[in-house]
Amino acid sequence: MRCIEITAPGGPEVLKPASRAVPVPGPGEILIEIAFAGVNRPDALQRAGAYKAPPGASDLPGLECSGHVAALGPGVSGWAVGDPVCALLPGGGYADYATCPAAHALPVPAGISLRDAACLPETCFTVWSTVVMRGGLTAGERFLVHGGSSGIGTTAIQIARALGARVWATAGSAEKCAACDSLGATAINYRETDFAEILRAEGGANLILDMVGGSYIARNIKALADDGRLVFIAFLEGPKAEINFAQVMLRRLTLTGATLRPQSDTAKAEIARQLRAHVWPMIEAGKVKVVHDSSFALEEAAAAHARMETSAHIGKIVLRLS
Repeated sequence: MRCIEITAPGGPEVLKPASRAVPVPGPGEILIEIAFAGVNRPDALQRAGAYKAPPGASDLPGLECSGHVAALGPGVSGWAVGDPVCALLPGGGYADYATCPAAHALPVPAGISLRDAACLPETCFTVWSTVVMRGGLTAGERFLVHGGSSGIGTTAIQIARALGARVWATAGSAEKCAACDSLGATAINYRETDFAEILRAEGGANLILDMVGGSYIARNIKALADDGRLVFIAFLEGPKAEINFAQVMLRRLTLTGATLRPQSDTAKAEIARQLRAHVWPMIEAGKVKVVHDSSFALEEAAAAHARMETSAHIGKIVLRLS
């Protein structure tokens, strides 16, 4: 099968086309013939040597895909060869075929193309598990998401809106702010305005989803309402900051965070179950839509990574395999 290998830690240019044997699904796994694979920030971190694949996972990049079930491993039920599927992968998505636990796969939502289905798993698993399961967002609350025009951001805006929350989103250009506004958020251009001052004027954010870190950490704490929650999912500006922990104590704030890939198969299976019960109906009802930026052929994976690292994209980037 065709695949993309990371030939050495480095920039996009280290992603090279290669050929490998088709993997064989083990107990409880399915084999997917991939049509599209999502491109995500963790792929770039893995490529740079900063995000190792977990034990037993493929060393190939790629954490989500869509396609069709090609084979079933021992003990798998609920799936049949030929079923359209999208899945959260432990790795290996930049290839014609990949295996994953059957419990981490989901049917393609009704009315959704395979291209758009490949954009769902990584973002939906991340947003639901952090914003709802960990962050506890409920209707009527004030929610702030940073990086609002990213794949995570566009998904978080829409799920939060579908849950009945009021949403603010930061972005760095007029075009990106317009994209956030169109999804139902109040956009804040972080190059021109202090998001903390805006949220404080509104009574503070009940929940903040942050992927920036660095200088945003202290500002996030300022932007929170009393009893507010701050959830970290990445540190694009770095993981270190000097903060006043007295504010955390006096205002009863909760600071937490999570990464998806290292979580147990059981935890990911529970997230998948909740997505199917709660988010897939939102998608099929048109309340949550994929924001697609661009598609690249598998062999153009380096160009796809270069596009992502410019931060000029709005929404999701995918690789096309068929």
